Amino acid sequence: MRLKQRPEDFAVTESWRFDDDPQGAWRVYLMDKQKLTTFEAVERICSRFKVPRADVSYCGLKDKQGRTTQLVAVKGRDIELQDADLRLKAMGRTRQALSARNTTSNRFAVTVRDLSQEDVGRLPAAVAEVHRLGVVNYFDSQRFGPLKHGQGFIVKELMRGDFETALRNVIAHPSELDASGDARVKQFWKENWGEWTRRNPNPGAEKYEAVVKWLKKNPTDFRGALLRTEPRWRALQVFTYQSWLWNEGVRQFLRDVVGIQHMVAIRYQAGSLVFPRELDGETARRLGRMSFPLLGPDSTFTDPQVEKAAMAPLGREEMTLKSLAVPRTPEIHFDHEERPLMVQPGRLTVGDVRPDDLNDGRFKVNVAFTLPPGAYATLVVKRLFWWTLEPGARKKEEAAEKALAAIPRPKKTAQQMHTERKETGFLARKKAAKAAKQAARDVAAAAVRSRPKAKAKKR
Repeated sequence: MRLKQRPEDFAVTESWRFDDDPQGAWRVYLMDKQKLTTFEAVERICSRFKVPRADVSYCGLKDKQGRTTQLVAVKGRDIELQDADLRLKAMGRTRQALSARNTTSNRFAVTVRDLSQEDVGRLPAAVAEVHRLGVVNYFDSQRFGPLKHGQGFIVKELMRGDFETALRNVIAHPSELDASGDARVKQFWKENWGEWTRRNPNPGAEKYEAVVKWLKKNPTDFRGALLRTEPRWRALQVFTYQSWLWNEGVRQFLRDVVGIQHMVAIRYQAGSLVFPRELDGETARRLGRMSFPLLGPDSTFTDPQVEKAAMAPLGREEMTLKSLAVPRTPEIHFDHEERPLMVQPGRLTVGDVRPDDLNDGRFKVNVAFTLPPGAYATLVVKRLFWWTLEPGARKKEEAAEKALAAIPRPKKTAQQMHTERKETGFLARKKAAKAAKQAARDVAAAAVRSRPKAKAKKR
């Protein structure tokens, strides 16, 4: 299974509401972006129009790898932006800054590629399981970008009071996976750490201008320099670590309550996640109405099983709840929050199975659904195709291909070559495409049958 081979393979449309007020100070725009994070899009707006970051608000963070639409608001001025990868459309004005409260849901349309005939055949059962059980509301790999780029959890350095190491990770740790100008900016400061009077000649250096300006006057005050970063970015560093603790705690909780024999595991950026495949009615109802805590120093528990599971990853980190704080820095803090344990994708539909134009001999399928704010569409898709992401799945596939290639091949006769052409030639491919379309119809029919029937209203 492959996701996001093209930007249009992953489309997100935000459903929103805001109180339109012609006299409002905030100009609201529909932002259409691709191959940009929300932070990168906002940074461009601020840089292009000389707008303070505090004067740009938005509903939530959208994925970089895909095409997404969402609301963004600029305080006090009208702007116009029509770049190839970032476009704004004026929607009105409002009195209040936008926040997550303005998002009602997100609609996803995802093209899943590089599927085998076996994958297509297993899809109806997976769709039925998702309809019946929902999906565990984990945070997916997008939340853990710093791990991908080798930075680790930046907030852990802050919790230890090591502000210099944390700042190095922020402005002087270029990623080998990043070919953008930002990596060159960071490489400059890596090579010239402490020489704050030097001018960084690379485009995009202005992103860290407030930090460097502070260090020019206060060369050893790394804590103060970190507080010159964008507040929403700082909050995200806290939330990233909280999200990992949440994932680890929920994984432990499900192992305790459901049992590993009733679940499947998939790989992701920060380790592995487990999902139930079968639940008895009582357990399904319990999980469906539960929340699980994002931890803070003031977290309390009423369920002993939740407390045991939530505290387990902190114990492995040799931490307690009181460790979730940054010394002498109340501006960076952990807040307790409850997050629903399960999420039910709405209006889940599976399109026709078609030959994959990017992966020869493979198939693709379109999957569409809605999710509430904060839930991850990639996890829904991964749950539907879980067997392709099992730990060790790729190694097993490679071993099977290697073993097959190692089998001695006897020289083919003319009759055998003729038969093989019949099995793999044009007509054979047409038959395979027809079979794939029939499989898609079977998937759609199975999805319809698996949906709970609406109860008849009493007259």
